[in-house]
Amino acid sequence: MTSQRESGTGVQRTIAVLGSAVFFVVAPFTLAGLIPWSVTDWQLQPPFLGLELTRGIGAMLILAGVPGLVDAFARFALQGLGTPAPIAPPRTLVVTGLYRFVRNPMYVAVVAIILGQAMLLGDWRLIVYGAVLWLGFHVFVVGYEEPTLERTFGSEYEAFCAAVPRWIPRITPWQPPPSPS
Repeated sequence: MTSQRESGTGVQRTIAVLGSAVFFVVAPFTLAGLIPWSVTDWQLQPPFLGLELTRGIGAMLILAGVPGLVDAFARFALQGLGTPAPIAPPRTLVVTGLYRFVRNPMYVAVVAIILGQAMLLGDWRLIVYGAVLWLGFHVFVVGYEEPTLERTFGSEYEAFCAAVPRWIPRITPWQPPPSPS
């Protein structure tokens, strides 16, 4: 027999998964899919610097960014019992998976996908768009997200920030301290 607590967590997890799926379509799909498509129509331009190799690097950025983004979204729902949307944040701090290497893997993945598309398509407009978007992410993270997470998770978040970089991933995964039982 399932306890009420386990059942409640299952309902929370289901709601978090559905909310994350909706937010995934609204935010990253729009930012890294619809907007780049509207700018480029997915038309190939000559490769950057005349080097076909740049297209391969672009494809690698996309292929690294997409699963990283999906994984980070899944962790928010399944482990954090919330969504990346500020209106339905996670209930617990997510510090597993790619979060052990970089504090903001979703933003890093979205920018990687956009820059990958820029390199694959040879379109400088997407480089500019990716840079402007990253700047917007940075302002949001520093001005709203980090202060909110610090208020919500306190010393647990402070330890995470002290060990895990905001934008440039660590080489080795961070091991969070064991939680008190």
